[in-house]
Amino acid sequence: MSAPPSLLATASIAKSYGPVVALRSVDFTVRPGEIHALLGANGAGKSTLVKILAGVQSADAGQMFVDGRPVTFPAPIDAMAAGIATVFQDPALIPHLTVEENLRLSAIATAKFVEWLAWFDLTDLDLSALVRELPLDALRMVDLARAVARDPQVLLLDEITAALTADQAERVFALLAHWKELGRSAVLITHRLAEVMRVCDRATILRDGRNVALLETASVNEHQLVEAMLGAPVKPVARDNRQNGRAGQSQAAFEARGLTSRHLVRDVSFTVRSGEILGVVALEGQGQDRLFELLSGDRRPTAGEILVGNKPRRFHSPYDAVRDGVVLVPGDRLLALLPSLSVRQNLAVPIFNRLRRWLGIPADEPQRVANAIDRLSIDTRAASQVRRLSGGNQQKVVIGRWLVAGFRTLLCFDPTRGIDIQTKREIYALLRELAANGAAILLYTSELAEIPLVCDRVIVIHAGRIVDEQPAATATESSLLTAAHGLEVAL
Repeated sequence: MSAPPSLLATASIAKSYGPVVALRSVDFTVRPGEIHALLGANGAGKSTLVKILAGVQSADAGQMFVDGRPVTFPAPIDAMAAGIATVFQDPALIPHLTVEENLRLSAIATAKFVEWLAWFDLTDLDLSALVRELPLDALRMVDLARAVARDPQVLLLDEITAALTADQAERVFALLAHWKELGRSAVLITHRLAEVMRVCDRATILRDGRNVALLETASVNEHQLVEAMLGAPVKPVARDNRQNGRAGQSQAAFEARGLTSRHLVRDVSFTVRSGEILGVVALEGQGQDRLFELLSGDRRPTAGEILVGNKPRRFHSPYDAVRDGVVLVPGDRLLALLPSLSVRQNLAVPIFNRLRRWLGIPADEPQRVANAIDRLSIDTRAASQVRRLSGGNQQKVVIGRWLVAGFRTLLCFDPTRGIDIQTKREIYALLRELAANGAAILLYTSELAEIPLVCDRVIVIHAGRIVDEQPAATATESSLLTAAHGLEVAL
């Protein structure tokens, strides 16, 4: 019996960036009417392969095929003409133009685009709004609606659900089911393995730039997928169960009292103690973004106060917060990075900001940077420009700069969104280590499974208010989601 025909395929695709080998010899096949997962750790080559399939970059060697015919894509417009539409991990929209202007620039029919917005329940989206004024989840859905409006045969979706709410993700899954019914296909890059098991038919695993496995999802479980990605058995995350007791006896390191910002944050009060990780859970748009802006000095509250070490503080800017040892790892790592500068320069930025006048680089700066690179296992093969690093390594750089500079309170906003399982586990372990050494950490996460792994306590925010608090060890996805929807949690 012959194998099913391929809709999209590659043979021996290779790509290098100077001395860094991104893809070594990748064979990849997508059948008509299938949802195909492309999995691997950060730096495995997933995004590079997608960029080649999308015509953004050219392969150094190998061949691509569409419907069995050899093709080359010198530019993205050639991939689109061949029936391939891509939604990249970062929105491919021009921020200072309106949504409608972006559509005209892309030669997308507005009527078709609006039809797909209705599919995604975004009929109230203002097409005259500037792209830079839209939240990240809306931008992702705009990008997706723009892609499907092209009526492609193959959708390439790079971490499409990472910034979406649960109900928005459900609409994406409904689209994928519809796409299959039409006999069309999609390639899904995701680090959420539950999604792979739910919606994907097959999974290609990349490791170190090679495809190392092709698995039928109906025949494997999540642990087997992880082991294929890592090339080793999965080890449990170590958890210091004594930490909770120590944190409960320590002093308050960071506190909010009655913090308010118009209707977005309402009378929020909590305390994080030295040695404690306090989790924050909320559905999209419940005020958590504004809360972290207030806590990090990016915005001023309309009421309430912030205390650092039991002393009231008024942050007029993020610099004030940093001077008090309160530092932020933002949800969008690109906002925190200087992409054209080196890993070393990005890690050392806080040191340079503290120099009031040119006194020369501190003598221990190289050692501090080297220690952070080693402690976080940052891949420095592309160290000359941080934009060349994988998403996971970029996130390590964002966290690592505060290891270099020092801090007392760490505010983390969804720090593991869109990164691979191994890097997540490394960040979990680092956060626990930092807490064990006396740091106070506030951690917002959109992945509820992280709460019992990393946190000591968790607060739940709904409509800008804290509506529940639970011990992290006993919190379940059900109890957290119930509270996040503003419902009473059964005892």
